[in-house]
Amino acid sequence: MQKSLSHVRAEGLRVVRGDRVVLDGVDVTVSARSRLAVVGPNGSGKTTLLHVLAGLTEPDQGQVHRSGSIGVAGQALPADGGETVGTLVAEAIRPAVLALLEFDAALRVVEAEPERYAAALELATRLDAWDAERRVDVALEALDACTDRDRPLATLSVGQRYRVRLACVLGSPADLLLLDEPTNHLDAGGLAFLTERLRQHPGGVLIVTHDRALLRDVAEEFLDLDATPDGRPRLHAGGYSGWQDGRRREQERWQQEYDAQVAEHQRLAGAVEEARGRLSTGWRPDKGVERHKRQSRAPGIVQALKRRQDALAAHRITLPAPPRPLRTYGNDTRAGVALLDAYGITVAGRLGTPVGLRLAGGDRLLVTGPNGAGKSTLLAVLAGTLAATTGGVRLLSGARAGYLAQEVYPPAARMSPGQHRRRHLEDVLAGRPDVLILDEPTNHLSATLVDELTEALRTTSAAVVVATHDRQMLSDLAGWPVLKM
Repeated sequence: MQKSLSHVRAEGLRVVRGDRVVLDGVDVTVSARSRLAVVGPNGSGKTTLLHVLAGLTEPDQGQVHRSGSIGVAGQALPADGGETVGTLVAEAIRPAVLALLEFDAALRVVEAEPERYAAALELATRLDAWDAERRVDVALEALDACTDRDRPLATLSVGQRYRVRLACVLGSPADLLLLDEPTNHLDAGGLAFLTERLRQHPGGVLIVTHDRALLRDVAEEFLDLDATPDGRPRLHAGGYSGWQDGRRREQERWQQEYDAQVAEHQRLAGAVEEARGRLSTGWRPDKGVERHKRQSRAPGIVQALKRRQDALAAHRITLPAPPRPLRTYGNDTRAGVALLDAYGITVAGRLGTPVGLRLAGGDRLLVTGPNGAGKSTLLAVLAGTLAATTGGVRLLSGARAGYLAQEVYPPAARMSPGQHRRRHLEDVLAGRPDVLILDEPTNHLSATLVDELTEALRTTSAAVVVATHDRQMLSDLAGWPVLKM
């Protein structure tokens, strides 16, 4: 089968979990030339859609048509069945191995069955079957994944298992790649390899990711599962900027139309109240006017009230309320005013090298370094939620500190981690802190919300301290002073 014919096409997908509609009215095609990103807030159905397209989950309604081979890298990889690294490698290269076996068999009967030989050669060439295992080995090395074929998956960490699975998928001859949060657990080298591999893949690619750098570097189309006026997903072309521009235009139209409907409803409600007021008092003529004149005017006022009541009852607000942007609030922090003084901070077993710093209104600080370097420890001490072993922190000028920790707190009922993270962030911002301390603020937030947060961080008059591994945020904040841990 030619790669140009490979595709996954879904029509009218609907998936329900309990009393919650996860997906509804989804139409999408992943073709051999696709570079498609599925985006949206946590809980919008991105992973569910990927599973449906891959055939791992059946939809409650709709159809899925598949042609060609599919490589899937999900977020979870069970390891309780005795599988090894070699098990995954063998699964990945199986089509190539079978193609070579058929080629060898066809070669032995080439004179008697030339058509069989030609077909076998075409398939083995298309799969680049002779190089299949080397491609997987290259991917394993590039992603810093375990290369020991005999190593049981159960002995690997979650991140290590994911890297092995991702390497096998990237090294496989699959026509279509469906990848769920592929940047998880990757270092800078692994991220660079993933990006280039997806760019060069000769078939189609669908990615589910919050990584804005990967979205900018790879995706050409965006299927946005966020809320829309009619409840249906939107497909945007033109890369990352095309998605953002299209989304912004629709959000503006939605807000304008919703505001107009609400304003009209309020106008009609006000007209009813006005007519009701005239019925009780406003229609009464001045003292001395004859009684029959008052009586003759009453029916007209009653009829006017009835007409306005009918108009109000007939009016409908047909649009749902648009999703609101991130609530960033404002503050009155004065530029240059001393706010925080930290001196000689160490924390036993977690932060060995003493750290000191001073912050004033409008200051910016980007804290960088590898995992385990003590970034989160330092931020927790600055925020006053962790005691230092040596040194200390003083808030000056009556300053207020606001702190967004890296950890995800247990979600409230029916709230996704992303929804909980957003609420926590907005609660921090609502305190209008003079010193804003953010530890991995992009975790679990949609790309749109992170863009809104980044813009707020650029313009706030508060002092801001950010620790992040997010590549796009590091790029966006590249002009900030840096504390390397």
